[in-house]
Amino acid sequence: MHTRQIASLQVSAIGLGCMNLSYGYGAAPEGAADEVLPRALELGCTFLDTATMYGGGDNERLIGRVLGSRRREFVLASKCGLSTQGIDGRPDTLAAQIDASLQRLRTDVIDLYYLHRSDPDVPIEDSVGALGRMIEQGKVREIGLSEISTASYERARREHPIAAVQSEYSLWSRTPEHGLLAACQAGGTTFVPFSPLGRQFLTGKACDVQSLPDDDLRCTIARPRFESDAYAANAALLVPFERIAERVGCSPAQLALAWYYGKPILDRLMHHGASLQLSAALALLAFDATQQSVTDVDFPVDMVALARDERSFREQRFSQADLTDTLEHWQRGLASAVDRMPMDWSRALLMRNDA
Repeated sequence: MHTRQIASLQVSAIGLGCMNLSYGYGAAPEGAADEVLPRALELGCTFLDTATMYGGGDNERLIGRVLGSRRREFVLASKCGLSTQGIDGRPDTLAAQIDASLQRLRTDVIDLYYLHRSDPDVPIEDSVGALGRMIEQGKVREIGLSEISTASYERARREHPIAAVQSEYSLWSRTPEHGLLAACQAGGTTFVPFSPLGRQFLTGKACDVQSLPDDDLRCTIARPRFESDAYAANAALLVPFERIAERVGCSPAQLALAWYYGKPILDRLMHHGASLQLSAALALLAFDATQQSVTDVDFPVDMVALARDERSFREQRFSQADLTDTLEHWQRGLASAVDRMPMDWSRALLMRNDA
């Protein structure tokens, strides 16, 4: 397993986002955590991510119950400032949440503790200062920020060193490219993208909101990507991507993960994926082969661009000629690399979901 450095922490290059063991993409099968979490450690995925918000604390309880006796075997990240009661970045609230998380996780220290959301009613300096005091108290080793703007990140890091910033980022969702990635690189902060498979879209196995339960995140915070009309248009753009994966000899999920490693700005990047079918949580078995095959490929920004609102969605439509030109561009870039593939991809599985 490749590793990445997050300040003082050495972590596996692909982390396990544990959210959907409790909620988010439908109910997890009974006993899923008992299978997934130990198996992740066996496969070398030793960076686990959870939060106060996930399942109202249930996600942290799962990790504490299943892996409490193996605490020294993994790096643990959790988050505060967002709960079922909403966003609250007041220092007193954060202080109470860290104590509750430590109890649920059955540990005396959390390796990386994120502010889950910035509270618009609380100066970011106050919230980050509270996290910094947790380091002084020995409750936390490093601190991070989640879903933060570039301007707030710059203010926060003047208050205290920020080890990591976590935001959604994938071939399909590119918002961090508008300043945040460069700011993290300049500030020495590791960028940790979540939903690397576009909330299952880049696996080719997703569906639109008509086929999802109302409480699925793709029916709430991920709209309008999964609205019927938007999804149909986006799914059409996915077809050439799947052809590239077939040509390379890997799954679409593996190709989507490998895309990260062809971007020089992401030298410090690691990412989270989670699955209820575990080996898949680590499409890592063919990690080296995928990385080598796409390192020099320029994936066009607009090929499967995410539409967060109807205006941008309309602006991102493409003609068949556009798709053909793009496909040919990819094929030319991959042609020589395919011949150098050193590993059998048949051992790796598709992810069911990602968090």
